[in-house]
Amino acid sequence: MTDTIVDNPRTVLDNVPTGLWIDGESVPASSGETFTVYDPATEEPLTSVADAGVDDARRALDKAAAVADDWAATPARERGEILRRAFGLLTDRADDIAMLMTLELGRALPDSQAETKYGTEFLRWFAEEAVRIGGRFATAPAGNGRILVSHAPVGPSLAITPWNFPLAMGTRKIGPALAAGNVMLVKPAHETPLTMLALASVFAEAGLPAGVLSVLPTSNAGDVSSAIITDDRIRKISFTGSTPVGRNLMAQAAERVQRTSMELGGNAPFLVFDDADIDAAVEGAYLAKMRNGGEACTAANRFLVQSGVTEEFTAKLTEKMAAVRLGAGYDEGVTLGPLVSAKQRDKVAEMVDGAIAGGARVRLGGKVPEGKGYFYPATVLDQVDAYAPVTRDEIFGPVAVISTFESEADAIKAANSTEYGLASYFYSRDLERCMRVAEGLESGMVGVNRGVISDPSAPFGGVKQSGIGREGGSEGIEEYLSVKYIALT
Repeated sequence: MTDTIVDNPRTVLDNVPTGLWIDGESVPASSGETFTVYDPATEEPLTSVADAGVDDARRALDKAAAVADDWAATPARERGEILRRAFGLLTDRADDIAMLMTLELGRALPDSQAETKYGTEFLRWFAEEAVRIGGRFATAPAGNGRILVSHAPVGPSLAITPWNFPLAMGTRKIGPALAAGNVMLVKPAHETPLTMLALASVFAEAGLPAGVLSVLPTSNAGDVSSAIITDDRIRKISFTGSTPVGRNLMAQAAERVQRTSMELGGNAPFLVFDDADIDAAVEGAYLAKMRNGGEACTAANRFLVQSGVTEEFTAKLTEKMAAVRLGAGYDEGVTLGPLVSAKQRDKVAEMVDGAIAGGARVRLGGKVPEGKGYFYPATVLDQVDAYAPVTRDEIFGPVAVISTFESEADAIKAANSTEYGLASYFYSRDLERCMRVAEGLESGMVGVNRGVISDPSAPFGGVKQSGIGREGGSEGIEEYLSVKYIALT
């Protein structure tokens, strides 16, 4: 039996609002309905949360629209200072926020602590970006006038966030939206609504005016989201999640020509060339695969290793993943918690079983453990064809699938043989190869001799079926601004 890091991790729930966050306060759903949030490690209830309906969505949008002009007119410095205060409050409460994420998501506490640091940094970054919204002034080339270009808030916005990064996926959207002067409604995933509700209360404490930010947890995502999207007052939709859902949201947004940012599915290749530093590649591979227990859109999904170093790399990665300690995320020494749900665990198990039936060799793991909780062990499969079914879709779990390639051209062809293009990784010590491969990979982000690439100061997003738009960096705030051209004599 492992020791729990604190006597009762659930004490962090005591200060988390469980109502809808509308007009600056926690309120019950108009229907009075609630839904249950579960601990993935025990399958036991954590708490109940208000279940938003269509009427609640409209009420939240009414409150947001009523304060939209005032918030847009708020000086940029003041908006930035509110974000900065929220950053400070979250930093002070980092331990509680991390434990809260571990409780509702299940993952190991070290991963939650890493997300807390990462997620809060978006608020500091966009607090600084708020005062850097600029424009330009120029003389028309024909000499018959002047050109003034300014930026304005795009308008009331809707953010739909996933369950796998409950804090960072919120701050990465809320930060730039508020910095640019937009009001925002957030629909968090029903599996992990608590962190977003806690974040809303932090913003209120930081001085954010009532109505500027609403949070609508719901078990009926389709109806609630549609009620907001089909309202002409909404001008921007930001979504992180699956490609099929993203396509549907884009179709709805097209009806009203709403701006969209879509961070969708991934299928990240991780290439290891025979001139790579293998020990460094193994360290990078472990980070790229096991961050968040593999439940990340940027997670390395396919390991493509040049034939001359395949066995060395596989043996060393297997040894490293064998040292993972599986258990409840809040227990001492645990480095791999459960997956978020039975559905997710069963999907991972089905993909692994299919790969084994197709000829993959199990080097580690590969079986669902007995007992309570949605656990799946660290797993390594090798001798997998680079175009096998298991390489076609996101695994979203702690499973490394290893294939072999012979030439650089073969590696790039296999890496690009997917409809997705979010992230890619590769290891090589040849500078010319690094440039060729980085330019040849069809993805929005490329890690060169790095296993973690996410950074609040860098643009995050993909190409192909992995979405449109960018979050983070100076590019992130542009997604929430409209361009206005003023012609002057």
